Amino acid sequence: PHRLYGVEGRHLNLKLPVAPWEAALGATVRVPTPTGKVELKIPPGSKSGQRLRLRGRGLPGRPAGDLYVRLEIVAPPARTEKTQALYRQMADAFDFDPRAGLGV
Repeated sequence: PHRLYGVEGRHLNLKLPVAPWEAALGATVRVPTPTGKVELKIPPGSKSGQRLRLRGRGLPGRPAGDLYVRLEIVAPPARTEKTQALYRQMADAFDFDPRAGLGV
């Protein structure tokens, strides 16, 4: 077992925590690979659980495996009045129901 990567044949899997604004707006973030850090473009409108592939960045070999990065959107904690107010502003600004597909 490795603390960062899961192994699937020659391919590696990595869970990458991203901020909500990085997923919504898109971002370029640094990602650790077995051979060093690389820049990964997160497309605008990305969703939690979405997989992005870094070709040839998995286990070495002929051919080299791929590194699959699974995005995990992490909400920052609202520890202060200011951050709580920002969350309330977002709740008012967005017409969004994360449970709409459940029929409840």
